[in-house]
Amino acid sequence: MARVALPSKLAALLLINCLPWSAHAAAQAEAIFGGGCFWCMEEAFEKLPGVSEVVSGYTGGKTPNPSYDQVSSGTTGHVEVVRVLYNPEQVSYAKLLEHFWINIDPTVKNRQFCDVGEQYRSVIYTLNAAQQQAAAKSKEDLINSGRFAKVYTTVESAQTFYVAEDYHQDFYKKNPLRYKYYKTTCGRQNRLNELWGKATTP
Repeated sequence: MARVALPSKLAALLLINCLPWSAHAAAQAEAIFGGGCFWCMEEAFEKLPGVSEVVSGYTGGKTPNPSYDQVSSGTTGHVEVVRVLYNPEQVSYAKLLEHFWINIDPTVKNRQFCDVGEQYRSVIYTLNAAQQQAAAKSKEDLINSGRFAKVYTTVESAQTFYVAEDYHQDFYKKNPLRYKYYKTTCGRQNRLNELWGKATTP
């Protein structure tokens, strides 16, 4: 039987599609941050070059597969967080940490802006030793800078991440008017400007 030569472009596509999933995802890394309302943290990180996806969710608690109502009640121990998927060849973990700090208020305990409770505390969840070291150093550098009298943000090992309900994902895109009203009345951007100047994502 005669061999049929495939056009080079088609052959290349077939070869790529036959590669294991890990080969496609080799350039993608993950980070998890808690900075209060996950709608706002989604917006902040999705606008950062090199970030491919940001997913709202919950972590750090004791209740399996918690709902938003359970988490927001403050009884499960979970924190509202975002899982950031990024290309480390385009944006470093250190850059993500810098971006995290200027989008939170590290001077308050168990709250962020108008949202009060442990479920809204600021925390960096690390997935490996390198992230833990980098996150701890970034916090130490902020403390040593003398910019703030106290930094309440914690650095903790990552726990099971639960994806939040669909209506929370990309809320700022799907509900721009409601999102803008929430963010304005919560005073988030004004407080960030007070803390960091106007360097934060609008």
